[in-house]
Amino acid sequence: MIDFKKFEKYSRPGPRYTSYPTAPEFNTEFSQEDLIEKFKSQSDDRPISLYTHIPFCRSACYFCGCNVIFTSKDGKKVKYIEYLKKELKILAQHINTNRLVTQMHFGGGTPTFLEPEQLKEVLDSIRETFPNFSPEAEVSCEVDPRFFTQGHMDVLKEAGCNRLSFGVQDLDPQVQQTIHRIQPFETTQNVVKIARDAGIKSINIDLIYGLPHQTKETFAKTIRDIVKLDPDRLAVFNYAHVPWMMKTQRKFDETTFAPPSTKLEILKDSIEFFGSVGYKMVGMDHFAKPEDELFKAIQKGELHRNFQGYTTKGGADLVGIGVTSIGDGVDYYAQNFKTLKEYEEAIDAGDLPVFKGYKLSDDDILRQYVIMELMANFSLDIKTVEEKFNINFKEYFDDAILALQEFVEADLVEMTDEKIQVSQTGTMLIRNISMPFDAYLNNIPEDKRRFSKTI
Repeated sequence: MIDFKKFEKYSRPGPRYTSYPTAPEFNTEFSQEDLIEKFKSQSDDRPISLYTHIPFCRSACYFCGCNVIFTSKDGKKVKYIEYLKKELKILAQHINTNRLVTQMHFGGGTPTFLEPEQLKEVLDSIRETFPNFSPEAEVSCEVDPRFFTQGHMDVLKEAGCNRLSFGVQDLDPQVQQTIHRIQPFETTQNVVKIARDAGIKSINIDLIYGLPHQTKETFAKTIRDIVKLDPDRLAVFNYAHVPWMMKTQRKFDETTFAPPSTKLEILKDSIEFFGSVGYKMVGMDHFAKPEDELFKAIQKGELHRNFQGYTTKGGADLVGIGVTSIGDGVDYYAQNFKTLKEYEEAIDAGDLPVFKGYKLSDDDILRQYVIMELMANFSLDIKTVEEKFNINFKEYFDDAILALQEFVEADLVEMTDEKIQVSQTGTMLIRNISMPFDAYLNNIPEDKRRFSKTI
């Protein structure tokens, strides 16, 4: 038995490490000229990953932390598509669009809130701009099951879509009502059938634990029902409560949240249940069938982490398209403007709509490697790091090694001269275990850190 009460002390503000340095470090000194320079310096042999942001939703889900625009007006969507097409033309002036595309992902918002013909217009424009898709390219789309039809499926299939991620979050009626997202099990069941009938072989379902009114019992029922749909992957996210950033989250009564120890028990129970029905844990919040490429990647130590979460497609430069989207390369991050007004003004001026970004130093690149290895594969080969970056690990990270001792003493981490290995229980605290290597975080007093709690 694990005494999760003693782990409540680890419930601290901390990053999810979809990037390092993390987004708060991005700055407006990074300009369009910087991004163009980075594009020009990239190797034509290096593949491209594309991310397109569709920001629209019909109404607010109160838990959501995404950059979303609520609308029921078709005119807004039509106008946005026109600006996406203009942005693609500007991109084509600065980047070699004939490079191999190994990944394309649509996120939001609700990408399928676009009408099927609108979605086709966007997909066709991307394919025309970036014509060289790998036959093995991962083409994926986030889907709200409440806004998904056979027409959407037909368009996505024609564009080469081979993976869909369905947002569910929770099936409990009280939780759904509180988070303002009524979505009966049958709604999700119907769209999964549409996808399977279309030949989609990789289906992910998103769930969130830590929502208001959730209990161990209600979430256990949710996951028992969800596995009846036989998804290939599941993402079970820890709810990120950031009411200072997301006004809709202020609607929640914080007394209805489970304490950190209960949240850890929910995660432990979920890990055990998914394991009992054939899923393997991948990273800190994903589960996959053993035959899924995501699980095969972690077996080989080849799992990667980016702004879309865990992926098998590493070694590509990410190009962000659309309002608020983020791109990255070997040594930079670049983010587009967050408001439609600023985004449109930049494009009207013939500019890339880059708002801010970050140029990585050698130290950043080293720490990024260390943190991402821990986050993705729960282990770090110290000798590989020393050879790759020409450092003495113990000397370079003496402060981090000292900070990790409490996790070693708690049997959450095993550390030798050759390796750092996170224990099975430690995987539930992987954000905390990675934080000692974050040079920026450690310069900020804990009460000033603007991140969600790690538990």
